[in-house]
Amino acid sequence: MRYLGIDYGSKRIGVAVSDEAGEFALPFSVLKNDSSLLSEINKIIDVKKIEAIVLGESKDYKGADNVIMISIRIFKKIIEMETGLPVFLELEFLTSAAADRMNDRPKQSRRSGLRMRQPKISNVMLDASAAAIILQSYLNRKL
Repeated sequence: MRYLGIDYGSKRIGVAVSDEAGEFALPFSVLKNDSSLLSEINKIIDVKKIEAIVLGESKDYKGADNVIMISIRIFKKIIEMETGLPVFLELEFLTSAAADRMNDRPKQSRRSGLRMRQPKISNVMLDASAAAIILQSYLNRKL
């Protein structure tokens, strides 16, 4: 079973897909949150033969809904009606920060032994990486 993972944001939507067995999540793309969003998601669903969607559930440190959660719940209803697929919520907690940390690992120089920072990988796929973290969390719980 192939899954689609979504990291919902007010400006950008990170998208990840699972492998065909539904074991591993891979960053896929970042979409603009605009009028073409549902059309773009439907294209991905058709091409990748997606059977279920995992959507990040945004909570604060106390476990209460973040402000964006209102928009996420509305989006969840719309995407369920639009696609006919089941949509599961998966708690996301600092997934964008985790994805950013993965892109900013210090490297050690072999010659000097000094730790040197490499330039960050472009943030273009940061939201897709966050979506992959959300999706992988869901897949790990299912296995």
